[in-house]
Amino acid sequence: MYQVSADEVPFNFPPFFRVYKDGRVERIHKQVCVPPSNNPNTGVQSKDVVVSPENNVSARLYLPQITEKNHKFPLLVYIHGGGFAVESAFSTTYDNYLHSLVAEANLVVVSIDYRLAPENPLPVCYDDTWIVLKWIASIGVTDEPWLKFHADYSRVFLAGDSAGANIAHDMMVRASAKENPLGDGVKIVGMVLIHPFFGNNEPDLLWTYICPESSGCDDPRLNPAAHPSLLRSLVCKRIQVFTAEKDFLRDRGRTYYEALEKSGWKGELEIMEAEGEEHVFHLNKPTCENAGSLMKRLVEFFNQP
Repeated sequence: MYQVSADEVPFNFPPFFRVYKDGRVERIHKQVCVPPSNNPNTGVQSKDVVVSPENNVSARLYLPQITEKNHKFPLLVYIHGGGFAVESAFSTTYDNYLHSLVAEANLVVVSIDYRLAPENPLPVCYDDTWIVLKWIASIGVTDEPWLKFHADYSRVFLAGDSAGANIAHDMMVRASAKENPLGDGVKIVGMVLIHPFFGNNEPDLLWTYICPESSGCDDPRLNPAAHPSLLRSLVCKRIQVFTAEKDFLRDRGRTYYEALEKSGWKGELEIMEAEGEEHVFHLNKPTCENAGSLMKRLVEFFNQP
């Protein structure tokens, strides 16, 4: 009789992870995490907070240099990418990039560390992110001083890259519900989607595996362009979409932009494409010219009156 080896790999999703026959998950992408820090050159500080111990949901907070007591800055909620399965708010990649963004744009940032698939199938990452948004909205009750004294709750932004951009869009949809679930104290004014993961025109095998409850290619989380009524209802006033010429996800990013433009949504919408660049190039090559242009646009977007 044929014997099945525990080392067989029935599910393989490079560059993210593979799943062995015995259920073991091996992450192909390796990351290095770093502790929070205080940078004497930029004045940017960071610290980690546990938002939901029972769900193992945490966040890294960033505070720009303070020159005036109780000065308030725009508040950015950032959601990291990684195919819903790798990376972290605490990795060197995201810590370095958000540190630079905070120094350039003078923002308070909450970078969310959600639980990863496949051990935690979707929609866990969405629910974890929503937990953090609800926690942010409750500040004053939780008394997190960086947010309480330095975050301007009338200028809140959502942003993410790749899978994180997908999650950011879903959070905007949830926040736009008629019952105003985040309350009157939080005003989300804008959203930035960098190289968003919205699938493609064929069934996405990774999505199907990590989101077994999905309705398929027209799932509103995977393909928001197919749901113009949800796009039309988004409460924010400004949305910036970034694409890259050689990004395998470029077409769906463009489709999202075009669908939003046609949906009847009344806000300001812009798309910016980096010529000759690949997916999340700004994280992999943060000092290149196109990454500098992307950073400049982010600073302008977050600081626009």
